[in-house]
Amino acid sequence: MALTPSTMLALGTKAPDFKLPDTEGRLVSLGEFRSSPALLVMFICNHCPYVKHIREGLAEMCRDLSAMGVGIVGIMSNDVAKYPDDRPELMKTEKESAGWNFPYLYDETQAVARVYHAACTPDFFLFDGSRSLVYRGQMDDSRPGNGKPVTGSDLRAAVAKVLAGEAVDPGQKPSIGCNIKWK
Repeated sequence: MALTPSTMLALGTKAPDFKLPDTEGRLVSLGEFRSSPALLVMFICNHCPYVKHIREGLAEMCRDLSAMGVGIVGIMSNDVAKYPDDRPELMKTEKESAGWNFPYLYDETQAVARVYHAACTPDFFLFDGSRSLVYRGQMDDSRPGNGKPVTGSDLRAAVAKVLAGEAVDPGQKPSIGCNIKWK
């Protein structure tokens, strides 16, 4: 496990387009979220201990954000030949078991992860209604073994600012997790 931080993509970057299959085989694109006041794009996977650590808190946070109209999508970009626990059929099982209410997409070519400059799992990118990047970084200060609760406080605060039409504090902490498993 290589600890890797977010790349901290430049704030203001426009959301790169994507069109990827979900766990049911349906293609999901960026355009499907055009009416959402904010969009959260997350790079996650099944096997990473950092994603496993936030699993329940992520499900709870995403239920709360969805109720506020926030668009949410999870993307799995790992090399499944080397990391078979992340295979698409197991993504479906993980989504159901975790209670995730968002589309969980498979980025087989890793092109979407590359265009987003995703570096780790989990890696979070929050875009405002015009699809400009306003937050990238950690969900909160909790990490496996540090004893801090999973609250989603950093990400929740950023979403609250976007929904209130206020500027998000640019002083953001990178997410930390396992590196994306590149081919």
